[in-house]
Amino acid sequence: MAALVVGGTAFRVWQVARVDDRQPVDAVIVLGAAQYDGEPSSIFAYRLRHAEALYEEGLAPRIVTTGGNRAGDVYTEAEAGRRYLIERGVPADAVIAVAEGSDTLGSMQAVAARAEQDGWSSALVVSDPWHSLRARTMARESGLDAWTSPTRSGPVVQTRETQLRYIVRETAALLYYQLTHASVDTESTGLG
Repeated sequence: MAALVVGGTAFRVWQVARVDDRQPVDAVIVLGAAQYDGEPSSIFAYRLRHAEALYEEGLAPRIVTTGGNRAGDVYTEAEAGRRYLIERGVPADAVIAVAEGSDTLGSMQAVAARAEQDGWSSALVVSDPWHSLRARTMARESGLDAWTSPTRSGPVVQTRETQLRYIVRETAALLYYQLTHASVDTESTGLG
């Protein structure tokens, strides 16, 4: 039975990773990843550029960047992402930084609270493909009408070995979340 649950979950992680649910929504949510002195890491930059493309397609009137900071950081992930998008030409009033949360669950809960405050509810969640199912699940359970549009480029999708490692990691993280409704510490992967 356990093998069926794990195998079925891994299949769903793989299956959802292959789907791009792009559609008109109230916001594009970009999940944060590492930033260095206000500059997004390569993983984060690929996510931000994908969100920018969705915005330019007219699928949402706003982009929401997420992520807090670590001890000693001057910038939050959300602030670094917002600055990056504005520097690339996205209007400042179209980019909202939600600088709370040190993991996906905390970020989604903070975004859902901001959405309720601002009066919007639907979103496309941008992250890496393997993170899509867990991110969407957490967004929906936080009260958002959420779909996913994963990035298809960047270091996380370059090799089969990397992809397999992330599928295994996300399968474990999703099962942990489904059992506990808490996040597992995955900060070393950028998939918190």
